[in-house]
Amino acid sequence: MKKDAFLNDVNEIYEYLSSQKENINKLISCLENKEYDKLEIINDFAKKLDLEMSDDLRFSLVTRLVSLRDDSLVQVLKKLNLSEKEIIELQEKAYLFVKEFWHKKHKTLIDYINHNELLNPFYRAIFEGVYNVGLKMSSWQSSWTSHIINGVNKDLMNTFHQDEEKVFDFLENNKLFDIGHNDIQADRSYSALVKSKDGYRSEAYIKSFKSQTTAVVDALEEFEESLIELEDDVYNQKWEYILYIQNLIKAFSEDKTHLLVSRWADVDRAWMKITSPIQIGHPLEYYEDHFRKAVALEWDIRLSNPEFALNDNRVNKIKKSFSNIFSNLEDSNSSYKSIYDFSLKSLDKVQLYIGRPAIFFGAEFNGLFSAQVVPNDEVVSKEEGKKIFAFSDEILQSSRAKPFLKLSKDIFGQDFLKKDREFLFGSKDTWHNVYDITTIGHEFGHILWCDEETETLMNKSGNFKNIEEFKATTGGLVSLFLDDEDDEKHLEKHVLVDTVKRAIGLIGWMQVAEVQAYYCEALIHLSIMFDSKILKWENDSLSIDLSENTYKDMKRLYVQTYTSLAKHYLDKKDAGEFLNIYAKKENKYFMPINENINSFVKYYFKKYQEIGQELDTSDKKENYKK
Repeated sequence: MKKDAFLNDVNEIYEYLSSQKENINKLISCLENKEYDKLEIINDFAKKLDLEMSDDLRFSLVTRLVSLRDDSLVQVLKKLNLSEKEIIELQEKAYLFVKEFWHKKHKTLIDYINHNELLNPFYRAIFEGVYNVGLKMSSWQSSWTSHIINGVNKDLMNTFHQDEEKVFDFLENNKLFDIGHNDIQADRSYSALVKSKDGYRSEAYIKSFKSQTTAVVDALEEFEESLIELEDDVYNQKWEYILYIQNLIKAFSEDKTHLLVSRWADVDRAWMKITSPIQIGHPLEYYEDHFRKAVALEWDIRLSNPEFALNDNRVNKIKKSFSNIFSNLEDSNSSYKSIYDFSLKSLDKVQLYIGRPAIFFGAEFNGLFSAQVVPNDEVVSKEEGKKIFAFSDEILQSSRAKPFLKLSKDIFGQDFLKKDREFLFGSKDTWHNVYDITTIGHEFGHILWCDEETETLMNKSGNFKNIEEFKATTGGLVSLFLDDEDDEKHLEKHVLVDTVKRAIGLIGWMQVAEVQAYYCEALIHLSIMFDSKILKWENDSLSIDLSENTYKDMKRLYVQTYTSLAKHYLDKKDAGEFLNIYAKKENKYFMPINENINSFVKYYFKKYQEIGQELDTSDKKENYKK
């Protein structure tokens, strides 16, 4: 098959996915227009949960099904005064409902590809194989969450009276973390803790989740067999895919915990060799498990957009600002230089894929990422580089579909929202340019200031991720702030508005454990925004000043804060020390140290709890669509 014909088929699938997403987003339109008779699936969803329908429940169920996030649903369940146990049970029932809904959508896509004989037999088998393995991964997700997140982790917190540092000390002292490269403690795990007579022991998934892991391995073996007789006559990557699947089988089958990290490193090495537009995603990220960073059960296909022209504009601007910051640091000793060089080499080896999620399973029914830089194994990245995935088309489509909320109007005011919505529904190209700075820049930003041992050494208090997300986002922002060229100056105000909106919106995630890192990121952003007077909070009212003077102050403070953070990373100090400059735990959650910001955060979150699911009917999307 000729590559042009293949890419035409990729484009057809891409358009099919866009159309499918548009249809699913119609559930939001029906909600906005109060066409409840067209929301039968949401009525079925409520019945499945045995809950009486209300406006805020309807909103939260649409959000759960379409956007795959359950924080809104949890808030609604809390309003019903349900116990933690009851909420967890309903979260699980919701997961099962969402899983079945999306499995059917994925099967429809597979049937469409096969019926129209798109791609070639080899890549049709890739889609089929990923789907069949995915069904097993989704089946495993429930027991994984029950055992690790709602079982062991809650038990550990109760045992140590909600003191996270004592939990980390216990795990470290009892050698309950996985062993990584060079026999040092790993920054993530591919195992689970199991209770024993003496406390806990660590077991590989093939032991702790024997039936579920075996089912995944069996499906992977069938997947491998389906590819043996076929040929990749477009990209000549048949054996790269097969070697990758073989390594997945070995990794899932490994029963010795001290070998798990090296087995999964081999998976990542094999995966980095696959460069076609059809990319498989495997267990890579570890946000859900706060303690041992058990890698989530990701499994998917990401499809690249054939029309996207790759360029190195963002990475070149990142490199310039990276060099600028580094040259201004005091005491650039040899260890600093080696970390700087490590990051620079990683930047040079990045593969960038701009596209959409095609089919996804397991942990991804609890939320898809807008972009991702992986693998997290820095030893592998030193050898092979990283892949950055960015779902810009998906995010733009989802952002335009999101309902207007009363909360946004109350906090930001109509003038601010009007300008932002004119931008969102206006220039598609300019929106993508902003996404390049804020989101793709974020993923490049993760790569900076780190080497293979940074995370392990900085995570003694469990706070590495809680400053890492700020480091990533700000890496993208300073590539704009320190840019001596004028080609992106017209984007500055749009980037500022996006960052303000995101920082405030993330406050709503205060009580969602798996995204605590983004909430903590927001608290550092807010500190800079309040100090520069971009934001002012007086008499229960927020004012936003986007004037040239406040913007200059904000840029200066971002560069100053980021430089300080870079030094913190180069010295490999505990992440908690940096976070505690801005936030400390109040009861279970981090809260700003600055009293004024603290007051605003509490006000916003209370409002979010009260009206976070209420629609704003005073404005319509029709006012912005051209």
